[in-house]
Amino acid sequence: MQLGLQGKVALITGGSVGIGLAVAHGLAAEGVQVMIAARDGERAKSEAAEIAQKHGVRTLTVEADVAKAADCSRLVSEAEKAFGGCDILVNNAGSGSNETILEAPDEKWQHYWDLHVMAAVRLSRGLAPAMKRRGGGVILNNASICATQPLWYEPIYNTTKAALVMFGKCLANELIKDKIRVNTLNLGLILTPDWIKTATQLTQGTDRTWRDYIQGIADEHAPIKRFASPEEIANFFVFLCSDRASYSVGSTYYVDGGMLKVVN
Repeated sequence: MQLGLQGKVALITGGSVGIGLAVAHGLAAEGVQVMIAARDGERAKSEAAEIAQKHGVRTLTVEADVAKAADCSRLVSEAEKAFGGCDILVNNAGSGSNETILEAPDEKWQHYWDLHVMAAVRLSRGLAPAMKRRGGGVILNNASICATQPLWYEPIYNTTKAALVMFGKCLANELIKDKIRVNTLNLGLILTPDWIKTATQLTQGTDRTWRDYIQGIADEHAPIKRFASPEEIANFFVFLCSDRASYSVGSTYYVDGGMLKVVN
């Protein structure tokens, strides 16, 4: 299937590990030039070098914390300077939280609001003008099934991801006149390094392995009875970036192995 992505430029936040890294590889395999933003600059450089060597595309890394407004502005400037802007923005950076509403301080709420919502706002606002000049583009927001089906132990994550879904819908309506398509993905159980790290910690000193723990979570929550690989998820991101998804505007896609328990 020809996806029409050859020569495009993509900026991926949180692009040095997990889902973001898999998306970077997936796009690069289609001939997309990849710009990776990550807090760990050295890891980003190493991964970008591997992407360039494997797929033969130009890569660029920027060490940035997208929860900070100044770093978002710097990312926009770097994209303009290196590529004249970008055609694809993947707002992927994020992390889970762990708190109760009554005990979480304002500072924690603000941090996750900046990371999950304002980073997408700032980068979309900064990069959309160049997308318009380039003839259009794609913005994808990585939200979560928790935006609809919340987990009890992370109310801040649930709330900010729900806000990201609404932001994506509003942005899609605003930008489609400029041939910029915006969509959001609500993902379920994805086997990222963070999940493996957590499972390893929780099973340390027990007779269970991290794989046992992961399988138990999958059995409990997902009818498909397994986690997805980051590469499986990346395939969906790449498709939504392509010309093959040209009528996909302002939608929220659940890619969750059947985890969502309601019709939505």
